[in-house]
Amino acid sequence: MKKISFILMFVLIGIVAFAQKDPEAKQILDAMSTKMKQIPAYSADITSAMVNEVDNINEEFNGKITVKGDMYKLEMDDQVVINNGSTVWTYLPDVNEVNIDNYTPSEDEISPSKIYEAYKSGYKYMLVSPETSKNGETVAEVDLVPNDKDAQFFKIKLFISQKTKNLKGWTMFDKSGNQYEYTIKNFKTNINPKDSFFAFDTSKYPGVEVIDLR
Repeated sequence: MKKISFILMFVLIGIVAFAQKDPEAKQILDAMSTKMKQIPAYSADITSAMVNEVDNINEEFNGKITVKGDMYKLEMDDQVVINNGSTVWTYLPDVNEVNIDNYTPSEDEISPSKIYEAYKSGYKYMLVSPETSKNGETVAEVDLVPNDKDAQFFKIKLFISQKTKNLKGWTMFDKSGNQYEYTIKNFKTNINPKDSFFAFDTSKYPGVEVIDLR
């Protein structure tokens, strides 16, 4: 009975901790968000991995991300995703095909241009560790948990540089056991892309098949 009581106590402590918004976590998140808002545009190398330990899956992709306000362009080996805030293009180079659709974000969507402010609405957050090593850098580890129990991802883990306050990476956990890991490197802010950069130009892709889903 004592063992059960101790286990129940720790479970309840965890529930209570996440029932509130951790002020230490908020301070770190606010510092990150404030800094990112001051940057008009940036680019970075990004590594994306899908991990499922149960099914022994570990697929990794490398690419580049460019962000300007609500717009972004994500260039990976197997696809290019361009979003100008109202339209999204998904280009598949293997078949030379582009899908076009209206951008209608869901409430729990975490896009590359929104990851820095996701915590401000619909999430509880907690500082897991103030000092964790990630890729040789000291980072703060912060967990976000959605208020909506039916959200696609039940937890998002952020890694924020203690020195620069930059977001160094994040991991999203879904209910099927998949983990989507993103790592950011070579962060650059001395760029000024035109708005037209965030649109798909069919003239640059001869013979491309256009599938308009709007």
